[in-house]
Amino acid sequence: MKTNVGGFDRAVRIVLGLIMLAWLFVGDIELRWVGVIGIVPLATGLFGFCPLYRLLGLNTCPLSRDSA
Repeated sequence: MKTNVGGFDRAVRIVLGLIMLAWLFVGDIELRWVGVIGIVPLATGLFGFCPLYRLLGLNTCPLSRDSA
């Protein structure tokens, strides 16, 4: 699995994912599902790989490295 998410992109994804997950505990009852969706940006930020980027042929990582 090649890294396709760059440094700034990863940081934004991690912060956004954590904010969305926090919504599970402090958010409005009707909108708590937003918190569960926060798992996706958090995971892609932590692993540095986005399957959607791969399908679209995008790469924000300046150096393409194997993360395995």
